[in-house]
Amino acid sequence: MTIPASVSAVQEIRELTLDELAEAAFARARAAYGQVLTYSPKVFIPLTHLCRDRCGYCTFAQAPARVAAPYMSLDEVMEVAVRGREAGASEALFTLGERPELRYDEAARWLAARGYRSTIDYVANAAQMVLESTGLLPHINAGALYDFELRQLRPVSASQGMMLESLAQLAAHRLSPDKEPARRLATLDLAGELCIPFTTGLLVGIGETRQERLDTLEAIAVSHARFGHVQEVIIQNFLPKERTAMANAPAATEEEFFWTIAAARLILPDDIHLQAPPNLSDDPTKLIAFGIDDFGGISAVTKDHVNPERAWPAIETLAEQCDEKGFVLAARLTVYPGHIHSDGFLDDAVRPHVLAQSDASGLARQDEWFSGADATPPLAPRGHARSSAVAQILNRYEPGYQFEHGELVTLFEARGRDFNDVVESADQVRRDLVGEPISFVMNRNINYTNVCTFKCRFCAFSKGPLSLNLRGDPYLLTLEEISDRVREAADLGATEVCLQGGIHPNFDGDYYIDVVAAVKAGSPSIHIHAFSALEVFEGARRSDVDLTTYLTRLKEAGLKTLPGTAAEILDDSIRKILCPDKLSSDQWLEVHRAAHSVGLHSNITIMFGAVERPHSWATHLIRTRDLQKETGGFTEFVPLPFVHMATPLFLRGRSRKGPTFREAVLMHAVPRLHYATLINNIQVSWVKMGVEGSRRILQAGANDLGGTLMDENISRAAGAVHGQAMDVEMLKELVRPLARPLRQRTTLYQAFA
Repeated sequence: MTIPASVSAVQEIRELTLDELAEAAFARARAAYGQVLTYSPKVFIPLTHLCRDRCGYCTFAQAPARVAAPYMSLDEVMEVAVRGREAGASEALFTLGERPELRYDEAARWLAARGYRSTIDYVANAAQMVLESTGLLPHINAGALYDFELRQLRPVSASQGMMLESLAQLAAHRLSPDKEPARRLATLDLAGELCIPFTTGLLVGIGETRQERLDTLEAIAVSHARFGHVQEVIIQNFLPKERTAMANAPAATEEEFFWTIAAARLILPDDIHLQAPPNLSDDPTKLIAFGIDDFGGISAVTKDHVNPERAWPAIETLAEQCDEKGFVLAARLTVYPGHIHSDGFLDDAVRPHVLAQSDASGLARQDEWFSGADATPPLAPRGHARSSAVAQILNRYEPGYQFEHGELVTLFEARGRDFNDVVESADQVRRDLVGEPISFVMNRNINYTNVCTFKCRFCAFSKGPLSLNLRGDPYLLTLEEISDRVREAADLGATEVCLQGGIHPNFDGDYYIDVVAAVKAGSPSIHIHAFSALEVFEGARRSDVDLTTYLTRLKEAGLKTLPGTAAEILDDSIRKILCPDKLSSDQWLEVHRAAHSVGLHSNITIMFGAVERPHSWATHLIRTRDLQKETGGFTEFVPLPFVHMATPLFLRGRSRKGPTFREAVLMHAVPRLHYATLINNIQVSWVKMGVEGSRRILQAGANDLGGTLMDENISRAAGAVHGQAMDVEMLKELVRPLARPLRQRTTLYQAFA
């Protein structure tokens, strides 16, 4: 059977049976969205029940005599919003009647007495208050609006919406001037012109024909083709309600409802999400078979004020029902990932609030864990649903398998049982390659200066043009102070010192040679693990020599290995955001290629969770894998979760709150699979992951705890609270519940004698 692919296939759709439509729609939905179904945790804010329209099926709209006040007060709005926030909602759904002040003097007087020109003026103020006070993301359903009204709501809402319902002239809309089809279509197009993430949809069974539904869907598809703004389409089934003009009209039949869902999936482009309200069906998961990928907003706090007789399903119950059918239910934000990641669709005033609640895929953060913070990590998923995509990758995997870019992205986006399968596979590979011991090195960090000429927007440690207002004063250790700290570390049993600092404007290439000499003066035998790729690159540049010559000088002076820092993300489109004046991805790789060529080993780091997405992680892994195949010089992979709290990037509202715990675990598990046979060691940063987080990651493919550190400053400057040092007894306590041996190692992963 040929699956209709566009609006040109409308006639073909009419000729298909419901079973044929369902089969095609289900296949289209799964190809686009896989086994993940989404919903938005929301709180319902019915700002006013007054409306100038008199739709024949509506019980939301009320006369002034039937409401306590024409509008909710701002205090009432905030009370509902705060309850929603406390219950885990991320969306504040503002629902209101259309232009009640044009019909009711009571509404006009109420607004005027409080200084508002219109209902839209009031909802804009209420939404801004909720956004700024609670962080809930407003989604505003204000009906048919004009250009200036849509513009007014854009800076205070993450998305807006208006149901088309039907473009047919229907008796149900006879007394509803705002339901005039041309008026609704004009609003839809204006929202597109203004780059507003927009929700629209159909109401099935209010007197329209199948062809008229197809015409409405076609109009939505045409508008979206012009502007790319329609994020979701709702297919809602009409249910008659008492005390309405259509109280005795028949409900939409299941066949018509299901037929319309399937037709919508086949007519609409794949980047438009399709939902049906879960509370209007006795078995909401039955809708999956007809092509939905979303259940819309669900509230744990407020009823459905449009359909108050229909209770929301419990999230836990819905998730279990989805799991039984092989799907994972995931929370999303009111604005979908496609519009979060597309330029221009979020107002600058709204974007920081969206990023703060988003994960790397653009869905909602679902736990309160943050890297560097002390919250308890969430439990592992309990579901059983597996996707064929992840299962197929793991079934053909064996150590040494060369992942393609898309396969890595798929693994990084694993949820539910897929996540557990990736983790379990990674830990088995760890057992096979390196066994049970958990290793660590006795070391000390020496960050010799926090003065830096570079403008890395993620850094809270360095003191430069973007960070003078952050914690700490600028400093530069003397060479004697460096020697003293090395001597102190050696006396405490350290076998390694790790040295890194900012790029001080007064440094020349000889400075780094002098630092090595200062270390050796403090301890002739201690292992010198020092200088990021940026420091090496700048040292060579300021010495006016090539990288190989400069690295040879460092090695002859006593440098033993290089850390992998300054890598951040080896994707230059991301580096332009994180560190626009820093060395490029190619330059980072070239520094390590040159280091390996002169006999200096190094490691790979990745800083993740700020602004990048999984496809950038995959690029990073592939580029470093290729260099390892070429040189064999990397000894370990070290994921560094972004600690957001005090960084310029986050404080300016331009980053997420670091990775989610799921993402942090996968950033250790997926590389274990990816680098197997090339790199044996996967390190967890206890400074960033904490004790319990580190334990979990040591069961997800990691085998190394890094160093005791003794003087960690960089994560602390960003807001991490897990301490600046761990002695051996503390490390033993960390690994004790895992019943695995703790082993001290050298920097190059040799057993400590």
